[in-house]
Amino acid sequence: VQLQASGGGLVQPGGSLRLSCVVSGRPLSALDMGWFRRTPGKEREFVAATNWSGRTTHYTDSAKGRFTISSDNAKNTIYLQMNNLQAEDTAVYYCATRRRFATAYDVEYEYDYWGQGTLVTVSS
Repeated sequence: VQLQASGGGLVQPGGSLRLSCVVSGRPLSALDMGWFRRTPGKEREFVAATNWSGRTTHYTDSAKGRFTISSDNAKNTIYLQMNNLQAEDTAVYYCATRRRFATAYDVEYEYDYWGQGTLVTVSS
C-alpha cells in the first residue's frame, strides 16, 4: 500500500485548505483511514479518522467544527477539508491506513501505512 499526500501550503489565519491523500495498492472501500499531524518537537497527534464506509468519523477536539474528513472511493482518495485555520494548526499532516482489527482510532500504533506528509503553514 502506498499513500501520497498533497494540498499543503501557506494560508492566512482564518483561511482554508483541502488536503488529499491518494491510496494505491488496496481499495479505499476496504480501509479505515486517518489524518495525523506533527509540529516540531512534538509527537505526531491524531486529527481525524473515517471508517471504510465513510459513515463513521472521529475528530480531535480542536478539529471539531472546523475540519471534515471525507473519501471518494472512485478516486481512491481521502480528503481533509480544513476551515478557519489558526497558527496552532501549522504542522506536517500525514494520512495513514488503520490496521485491521485495530481497537483505537486516535493512536499512531494502530496505523500501519503512512503517507510522506504535507506541510501546512498558517501565518499572516
